[in-house]
Amino acid sequence: MLANIGLDFEQIKPRVDEETIKDSLLSEGLPPRDIADALAEAKARRVSAKEPQALVIGSDQVLEFDGRLLSKPFTPGDAVDQLKELSAKSHKLLSAAVLFEDGRPVWRHISEARLTMRKLSDGYIDEYVARNWDSIRHSVGGYKIEEEGGRLFVRVDGTAFTIMGLPLFELVSYLSLRGYLTT
Repeated sequence: MLANIGLDFEQIKPRVDEETIKDSLLSEGLPPRDIADALAEAKARRVSAKEPQALVIGSDQVLEFDGRLLSKPFTPGDAVDQLKELSAKSHKLLSAAVLFEDGRPVWRHISEARLTMRKLSDGYIDEYVARNWDSIRHSVGGYKIEEEGGRLFVRVDGTAFTIMGLPLFELVSYLSLRGYLTT
């Protein structure tokens, strides 16, 4: 997404134990929105510690369904189970971004998209996961809406960027305001 809008950047994958952070925050009773924010901040903080002179963007996305968090599927069976659970129901994707400058957080935003899945047959779900496992294995909810997963939904409220994991419009607005981008 960042390359597509003409940003010059280096991608650094931070070594962050997302599951431990998520489990800890869930045990404290934090809502999914705060967990998305905390994960994005942990990633940005880790990279910023190694690259303090850089402007660092950390991001993360969580899926909230019936007041609880769904995680990325570990196996095709997990993806099938998640899609069966989401079938004919609505859920939220919360995409958080935190920007670090000079080793400290200077901006954050959490965007939300609400998605309603169509009623899916068990057979279709099984075939969908088998066809798409390599692509969806790292996607919370077991789908990618920008691929065949677009067939799974009857309604989407929110931006495509939020659904793909980054509040891009808000980030561009901030970077433009600060003079990092010209628009």
